[in-house]
Amino acid sequence: MGSEGTRGVELAPSQQGELGSLRKWLTLAAPGVEVRQVAGTPGPGEQGAFDVLSVVAASTGLVAAIKVLPQFLRAKRSDLSVTVTVRGKKLTVDARNVEEVMPILERLLDD
Repeated sequence: MGSEGTRGVELAPSQQGELGSLRKWLTLAAPGVEVRQVAGTPGPGEQGAFDVLSVVAASTGLVAAIKVLPQFLRAKRSDLSVTVTVRGKKLTVDARNVEEVMPILERLLDD
C-alpha cells in the first residue's frame, strides 16, 4: 500500500485486562485512527486465542498511534508488554526494551 492508503497493525497486551485501557489510550492519542477489538487468531494446536486490537489508519496515523506505547507501558505495571504485529512480523514491547524496539516498529510502518 502507498502512503495514501490505509494500513493496519494488531496489538496484543500480555494482560487481557489492559485491552480496554490500551484502546482508550490509542483513541485519544491518535484521532482518526480506527481501533477495534477483534478475536485473535489461534496458533497451531491452540483451540482459541485472546482478543487483540486492530488499528487501521493511514501510515502517519499508525505511527502516531504506535508512539503512544512507551507512555502507556510506563504508566502501567512493570511486567506488562504489548505484542505488535506489522505485516506478519511480531515484536514485543515492554518498559525495558521500548527504546530499542520503537525505532524498528517505526521503520516497519514506514516501509
